[in-house]
Amino acid sequence: MSEESEERVAIVTGGSRGIGRAVVEALAVDGWRVFLCSLHQDSVGRALSELATELGAGLGSRVAGRAVDVREQGEVDAFVEWVLGEAGRVDCLVNNAGLGRFGPVDELSGEVWREVLRTNLDGAFYFIHAVAPAMKRLGGGFIVNIASLAGKNFFAGGAAYNASKFGMMGLSDAAMLDLRHDGIRVAAVLPGSVDTDFGHGRDDASWMLTGEDVARVVMDLLAFPERALPSRVEIRPSKPPRR
Repeated sequence: MSEESEERVAIVTGGSRGIGRAVVEALAVDGWRVFLCSLHQDSVGRALSELATELGAGLGSRVAGRAVDVREQGEVDAFVEWVLGEAGRVDCLVNNAGLGRFGPVDELSGEVWREVLRTNLDGAFYFIHAVAPAMKRLGGGFIVNIASLAGKNFFAGGAAYNASKFGMMGLSDAAMLDLRHDGIRVAAVLPGSVDTDFGHGRDDASWMLTGEDVARVVMDLLAFPERALPSRVEIRPSKPPRR
């Protein structure tokens, strides 16, 4: 393992596109060393190449990544061990990896149900479980769980997605209570409609939130003094279409 430095180190899951990509960029610009993961290695490689170009060689070199299937605890544990070997510490985890599959509850297959729950909920638990010991040794850290307003507002066709995000909220709040006295702050960000892959097929997405909007909330959370913890932050479009 490399010697521990004072450099701030973050892990961002689902960091190759959408909200995760915006969070990676914001962290890198703010001086963090960032390790991203995504399901497919080609997505990771493309993201790293694009980030190096967009951020410039100086900032782009602060970002590294690997392919990880967050549904598999062994892969998550191996990724965190790799980060610790490279950087010696983890100061921040942004649990962003997510999957949306929608349909009436009686039409959902068991396979789809399990895929959504394992990605959105199991993956978040595996990463919290993996980084918490390192954060405790460090004396603190910040875990940001990208949840959703679907974690408190159910809707028709959302059985799997709602269940995963309601579960994410329970996981986040319980983890906050479990870890707070170790100096680890845990918060959930609940975005409304965001213009990402989930929004494909919309004729007009100009009213929707952007990944950069959510990234701004993450950065604001990290800037709060250690004595303060906004444990839940809701963010929604200011002017959605009238119904």
